[in-house]
Amino acid sequence: MSADELVAIYDPDDDDGRVVGSAPRSQVRARNLPHAATAVLLTDAHGRIYVHQRTDTKDVYPGTWDAWAGGVVRAGEDPNEAAARELTEELGVHDISLEPLFTAWFRDDRIHELAVAFVARWEGPERHGPIVHQPEEVARGEWLTLTAVRDLMADPGRPMIPDGRAALERYLTERAARGTAEGGR
Repeated sequence: MSADELVAIYDPDDDDGRVVGSAPRSQVRARNLPHAATAVLLTDAHGRIYVHQRTDTKDVYPGTWDAWAGGVVRAGEDPNEAAARELTEELGVHDISLEPLFTAWFRDDRIHELAVAFVARWEGPERHGPIVHQPEEVARGEWLTLTAVRDLMADPGRPMIPDGRAALERYLTERAARGTAEGGR
């Protein structure tokens, strides 16, 4: 996405995601405007999660690790379509079902976004295409077990992007709660 491409601006007081305008990406970043961003957690049949390191040229939190493929929602774009587009652009994955997880606001001094999170299960290159990194956005990636993902989150030598960390913590907490509830039946 270019610095001048239009990004949808969202009402920060609306948890459901009401679009109130648009602005060039450069202004969204410079002024930390409230926007939506998609996040897709890619899993496989072994229960692993695909994590990747962002390139050093990313406009926000370069070089950090992330467990989510995604990006900003363009002006006029539906978040579901944006999620599928971003997953294909960043990791080369296509024709995959996206299961909605949650929508939640995240804000720090560099990001003010309504995260629209999904999970998708990759069933191999024959079905969804091989994992192919977009060179401008992804430096490297790997499949990690849940234990290895937790180890990554605790490793100060491999920092995670803050919004991705917050979303991952929420996902892991909700997953553990579901497992406890399902195990107690």
